[in-house]
Amino acid sequence: AVAKYANELYADVFARTYGMEIIGLRYFNIFGPRQDPGGAYAAVIPLFIDAILQENPPTLNGDGGQTRDFTFVENCVQANIRAALTDNPDAVNQVYNIAVGDRTSLVQMYDILREEAGSTLEPTFGPNRAGDIRDSLADISKAETRLGYAPQVRIREGLKQTLSWFGANQEFIKERN
Repeated sequence: AVAKYANELYADVFARTYGMEIIGLRYFNIFGPRQDPGGAYAAVIPLFIDAILQENPPTLNGDGGQTRDFTFVENCVQANIRAALTDNPDAVNQVYNIAVGDRTSLVQMYDILREEAGSTLEPTFGPNRAGDIRDSLADISKAETRLGYAPQVRIREGLKQTLSWFGANQEFIKERN
């Protein structure tokens, strides 16, 4: 969080020094097709999908009650386009939260994936991850009012699309890992 904020400060100084207009976008828990479940920084959703498709129980850290504002990648694309093309003078030189504006617990997210996959696979529960925050929820009101941002894909539909892509691309995923 500190490094991200430092980048925002650098951008602000650069904009003021060189007379540029900038827009900063803070993305919250982006997910969607083509995420790598085998990467060093793999996100929880592709890890859970991969586990379900391989019929290996995934591990939820803690009690699974931690919440995140999961944001489907198409919503982020919309925000990028709106930020790049805005003609609202009040929109520039600002930082915006880009998310859906809803909390979903890890257990809720896993249950949606399991239901969409037709799986009965129960997760296991492990220790809390050090440094993990309990709850995350973005205030997207400034992006809505100044950029006209309106997330179109909610968690269930995004998970359904992501699961479908992973299911259809298992060979591609195996080759990458």
